[in-house]
Amino acid sequence: MGTMPEKKPKTARRVFTLILAYLLFCVAGGVVASGFMLPAVFGANTVAKSLTAQLQAEDIDFELADLPQQSRMYARDGKTVIATFYEQNRIIVPLKNISDLMQKAVVAREDHRFFEHTGIDPQGIARAFVQTYIKKGDTQGGSTLTQQYVKNILIDQALENDDPIAAYHAQEETIARKLREMLISVELEKTYSKAEILQGYLNIAQFGKNVYGVETAAQRYFSKSAKDLNLVESATIAAITKNPTSYDPLVNPTEAEKQRNITLDLMSEWGFVSKAKTDEAKKIPLSKTLHKKSVAVGCQAAGNAAYFCDYTLHQIENSPLYGKTLKERKRLVKQGGLNIYTTMDVNAQNAAWKAVTNNLPIDDPSGYENIIAAIKPGTGEVLALSQNRIYDVAGSPGTTKTSMNYAVDQKDGGGTGFQIGSTWKPINFAAWVKSGHSINEPLATYTSYPVSSFPGAGRATDVWELQNSGGGTVSPETPLQALNQSHNTTQASMAQIIGLKPIADMAQTLGYHRPDGQAITKLSPSMVIGTMPASPLTMANVYATIAANGKECTPIAITKMTSSSGKTFKVPSANCHQAVSSAVAQTTAYAMNLNVTQGIAGAAQLSGGRKTYAKTGTSEQNALATSGFVPQVAAFAIITNAENSGTSLYGTINGVYRSSWYGSDIALPTWKEFMETYLSTAKIPVDNSYGNPDSAALGGGSSSGSSSGDTGNTGGTTGSDTGNTGNTTGNTGNTGNTSGTTSGTTSGTTSGTTSGTTRQ
Repeated sequence: MGTMPEKKPKTARRVFTLILAYLLFCVAGGVVASGFMLPAVFGANTVAKSLTAQLQAEDIDFELADLPQQSRMYARDGKTVIATFYEQNRIIVPLKNISDLMQKAVVAREDHRFFEHTGIDPQGIARAFVQTYIKKGDTQGGSTLTQQYVKNILIDQALENDDPIAAYHAQEETIARKLREMLISVELEKTYSKAEILQGYLNIAQFGKNVYGVETAAQRYFSKSAKDLNLVESATIAAITKNPTSYDPLVNPTEAEKQRNITLDLMSEWGFVSKAKTDEAKKIPLSKTLHKKSVAVGCQAAGNAAYFCDYTLHQIENSPLYGKTLKERKRLVKQGGLNIYTTMDVNAQNAAWKAVTNNLPIDDPSGYENIIAAIKPGTGEVLALSQNRIYDVAGSPGTTKTSMNYAVDQKDGGGTGFQIGSTWKPINFAAWVKSGHSINEPLATYTSYPVSSFPGAGRATDVWELQNSGGGTVSPETPLQALNQSHNTTQASMAQIIGLKPIADMAQTLGYHRPDGQAITKLSPSMVIGTMPASPLTMANVYATIAANGKECTPIAITKMTSSSGKTFKVPSANCHQAVSSAVAQTTAYAMNLNVTQGIAGAAQLSGGRKTYAKTGTSEQNALATSGFVPQVAAFAIITNAENSGTSLYGTINGVYRSSWYGSDIALPTWKEFMETYLSTAKIPVDNSYGNPDSAALGGGSSSGSSSGDTGNTGGTTGSDTGNTGNTTGNTGNTGNTSGTTSGTTSGTTSGTTSGTTRQ
């Protein structure tokens, strides 16, 4: 059925039709509207002017694109649907994408004189009057398809405006409502063609429980597009609108088949299809034609991508690009017919889910979380987010179901973050390189440091006591050796020489911020062994900056967003920029590679001779971490008791008992499995060209600050009041041990001294 020529009868004919319709409704209803004077007492021109004035006062939006319709979120391939969001499950399609048989079926069932009347149908009204009040049969309304379209538009517009009273009045069975509907229908047909009205009706009508529009119905009941519907399928769908609940073929198949056959009879009766074809179609059992397709709603239906989905939603809800208020942004997602194209790589997301659940199953008796975040260096694009939990907005503490996304910051649906131990140490190293010092400079190290000796720590009288994993310290030791063996005492000596502020500045430059979104405001010596909290995504981004030759980007989840009407929205920018020099980034990468080939992270070595950059970390036995990269992907993995942060990890985890756990025990295998699986499935080529140290950074050691005892030097008086409240502890694993991580937490002591042991 193509576009029909539009008929434009004279105004007088329209007015006569309205008069007849009004009289019929008054007689049928047994009442005359109070104060209403019959239009017959006026001349045709007067009535026309009156009608026009009333209709011009109506603020009615007939734009199809403004109808509530479902939004869809896609993976980076632009094809894989991650999730669907809607308040009314609808997909708008043009009439050309609706099969001719579907168009004929709905016209035959609802209004077979659709192409002849002018918006209201006197014959239909008369027929309804006779059937309802003369023959005393079933109640019939006599509404045209145009009137039904108007009714649906008025209801939807009232709901859109949060006006339930208007929505009620738009569907109540009163003469006033019917007359208003007729007036608007007449005016509507002045402006729109029959084809446009039919297109509008087919897209707005309800075709089952939470099924709106013919395209959604075709997908729901037959798993196909509306353009491909055959005769039987078209008749099935067309019948539903009479009673969307009772005639839903998935709810009441017996009644749905009966109604389908009625529609088929009407199609042949009104000459749309031959009787032979409809008789043959009626013989086909409804059950053999259905091919159900569920359209689950929201992130809860996104499978292993649920937490990435949730992160992306927060990116939209947090951005003023998509509305002035949170309410407007949420409405846009649920009603705006958006196509949201994300950065999520299906291969990466699947690899992340496998890695976290294989290395720490969801139902492990320990109850601990295994979390991973991955980013594409130099782009800010988040490739994957995963944790060994089931996404559930109704989840509760102590269960394996939660909507808390531990991989991200608080504003993005995450928590307060985690201490990340020795995975912080590359930040110290980068700050050291930027300061102009040699990475081979021998430094004197100690187990006791006056807090006031750290530039930026203020004039505190506390003493920070710490040691390496095997006890004591190594003196002298170079920063390069210290990173390879994850020694804590050398980190303290480095900070004593260059100050705490350059380290905090380097952290921020590389992409670090606290999970509450704030920068480091209080400087404490213990920060150099990983006591600052961070989300896994933030740390993955820090490592991505090192991997990208010093280019730092804000993590992003959306690459493009459009509406069904073709509108293109702006998306949050990654703001990529050169944060640190190539010399600093590549020298730090060089040291991280030596941590794999010569240091304690040897188990992180990836297969195929791929040059690997990694660092492990443990924070006071309450978090196990591993972070690392290759030029194409950076990832951070952490195991922790997220619901009870600060609780030590001990005993049996994933069927293995250990009195002490380190980052290389579970976090490293998680990180490595993710990297191996993703690099393989995504067919990412080996690139061993990165990690070339700056020659100046390799040079001979400066003696500044390396002699023993010169701990009370330089001191910055700016900065921090931390370190004087307590006891900063940090344990770092055995020298040369492949497991390892660092840590540190603060707890107050009355003596004001600080102590610490650290683990790699």
